[in-house]
Amino acid sequence: MTGDGTDAPGGTRGGRDDEGPARPRSARESYRDVLPALMRADDRLYCLDSDTGLFDRDAFAAVPGRYLNLGIAEHNLMGTAAGLAASGAMPFVTTMATFATTRALEVIKIDIAYNALPVRIVATHGGLAAGHLGPTHHALEDLGIMRMLPGFTVVVPGDARQAEEAVRQSLALPGPVYIRLGRTATPDLDGGTAGAFEIGRAQWLRPPGDVAIIACGPHPVLAALRAADLLEAHGVRAAVLNLHTPHPLDTAAVVAAAAGALGVVTVEEHWRSGGLGGAVAETLAEHAPTRVARVGMPATFAERAGDQEHLLARYGITAEAAVTAALKLIGGTHGGGTDDADLSRV
Repeated sequence: MTGDGTDAPGGTRGGRDDEGPARPRSARESYRDVLPALMRADDRLYCLDSDTGLFDRDAFAAVPGRYLNLGIAEHNLMGTAAGLAASGAMPFVTTMATFATTRALEVIKIDIAYNALPVRIVATHGGLAAGHLGPTHHALEDLGIMRMLPGFTVVVPGDARQAEEAVRQSLALPGPVYIRLGRTATPDLDGGTAGAFEIGRAQWLRPPGDVAIIACGPHPVLAALRAADLLEAHGVRAAVLNLHTPHPLDTAAVVAAAAGALGVVTVEEHWRSGGLGGAVAETLAEHAPTRVARVGMPATFAERAGDQEHLLARYGITAEAAVTAALKLIGGTHGGGTDDADLSRV
């Protein structure tokens, strides 16, 4: 049993690119493929697995003893990672986002964050990616938790290429890192022309305009881009900012996005409290007071299982909801999107 609803390596879910080179990769496939190569080049690196079924042991044949499957035991996983890091290693811990940040939080806080240890927690199935497994497997609180821990870098790559870059760039960062990945493949952002990915530096996907849409994560960023296209039909120019690093936040980019805009819309696969929307609202309240509308999961648990796309649509984490929020901020009207009367409030 894998404990996360994934198939073994090479299966139809999260398998290798047997269908041909044109098939988009998921972020977790990108991570799976790059980590063994990095470990061969750097003796500090270890892979600690929680029986996810993501890795093929043969991929680690060249680094014997540095792939450790500790099973479904997240406290032990984080404690072992802390011990390795305190001994000079740089462990990559692989588990599901909700179990990393809730079940093992005490160990992360005391053993890893308190000691500023170079542990890289790579958490799969972020947000509603495990929608088919129900609320026990949804990770809608993880960004809020992790961005509050002192010294943690928190990254949400927007596609498979960015996931690989986040893993590579994390090697040069001090202290602990949390990298949140999805489950299924998504298109590369902006047809591969979105510009360089750099941890800690937000990515402009559309230039400043009448309203700013700030998002993180593959599905929210794609929704933000589609919303910008839909708003153009209303004569509204929308900036789109991929704020892939919720902590430390690129304050300058957030302030620049809000400058001259009539409001800011945030889009995230997270409860509206505490995550990206909270971070943006806090930042603007301090540096450039601006109206903020948060598109995200309302304060409820999903009442039924369903695939990720279904749940995103059901709970209004969509381009249409972002359009509705933007037009409310600038005084327009729009008939589609969400029926959430509280959407435009900070």
